[in-house]
Amino acid sequence: MLSEKLQLDDIDKKIISLVQDNPELTHTEIAEKVNRSQPTIGMRIKKLEQSGILHFQPGINFKNVNIYLATVEIKTRNPEEIMEMARYCPFMLNAFRLSGEHNICILLASSQLEKLDNIINYHFRNKEDVQSVSMEIVTEIAKDFVLPIDFDLENHDPTLEDGCGPMCKWKKAQKNKSKK
Repeated sequence: MLSEKLQLDDIDKKIISLVQDNPELTHTEIAEKVNRSQPTIGMRIKKLEQSGILHFQPGINFKNVNIYLATVEIKTRNPEEIMEMARYCPFMLNAFRLSGEHNICILLASSQLEKLDNIINYHFRNKEDVQSVSMEIVTEIAKDFVLPIDFDLENHDPTLEDGCGPMCKWKKAQKNKSKK
């Protein structure tokens, strides 16, 4: 079971569920709902945060904003490079290693579809190591979906020829690596 693997008791599970449903609950409100003291709740939440199980992440709720969200599935011979690229590119919200036909999935966001298309074409479709690329635009989100967004993406105007241009964080990281 999931709770056994994470070593959670019933109180921890209730706390996590309450916080997920309403992150603005105070420790006192949580304590009342789980019949424990406020200091006990505070200690449990701190323990869950320190273990990495519970994380409070500010960000944009993509369910409520008019921003394009895309998934990109890639089959590549060099997944490490794409995972590293995702750490720098402000358009790439996150990347995932996959098993199966495609070995990378990336979440991208932008206020303009053309920018997303240019990012995909420049970073993936032009690479020898990339065997296939599939981009899908998310058209509906069932639940709240909160992710941090790098507003620096607004300063980039990616093109097929030059990627994000001289401001590209990925290109800068590559130059810094080659200098070392």
